[in-house]
Amino acid sequence: MSKRFEELDWQQTPMGEVTLRRRFDLVLGTDVFEAILNDEHLMSTHFTVAEIELAHLGLAALEGRDLDVLVGGLGLGYTAQGVLEHENVRSLTVVEAIDVVVDWHRRALLPISAALTADPRLSIEVGDFFARMRDEETPRVFDAIIVDIDHSPGHHLHPSHAPFYTTAGIQAMRRHLAPGGVFALWSDDAPDAAFTAVLATVFEHVQAEVVAFDNALTGGRSANSVYIAR
Repeated sequence: MSKRFEELDWQQTPMGEVTLRRRFDLVLGTDVFEAILNDEHLMSTHFTVAEIELAHLGLAALEGRDLDVLVGGLGLGYTAQGVLEHENVRSLTVVEAIDVVVDWHRRALLPISAALTADPRLSIEVGDFFARMRDEETPRVFDAIIVDIDHSPGHHLHPSHAPFYTTAGIQAMRRHLAPGGVFALWSDDAPDAAFTAVLATVFEHVQAEVVAFDNALTGGRSANSVYIAR
């Protein structure tokens, strides 16, 4: 058995204190890696089903080969890993705002880091995903844009993210999509009818999928949401 608890990294960033820790979970019988921003729990390897399914649901709506995909938010890497499981993906660009998170993967501090960063299709860029969607005059175009940054369309890590979830913000993001392209978004909350309506003002086809999974902590089932727009 490994150590019960270990702080792998702590850094001060423009968004606040970011911590990566590992703990041995007696219920699961395995190590769990957790990222904390200030006092707020950001992400955990305890629950990765919906993050992976976000990638699969987003790409399932696309046909053909040689897909170029953009992921907003690297996090613990599971959405990116899910994208790279698709052989028809030619390139994956991941934009992550916190350089410390990128450094975790380059130092192979997380379980999937080594395999993830070894894939030649992957390019990781440090930057503000939301600013790129809003400000680029000649946007690079992708077949899919997949986002896992905020907790939900209404619960943001930073107030500056809020404009993205408006009609104007979604319209600006759509400029980065190729014809027939797909936008997919993870949410920790149940589907939000108001945000689905916003998507429907910009896209022809919109759906919100509930992704349910076993929760060993509660002994029951939990769920996240994935929005898909095309």
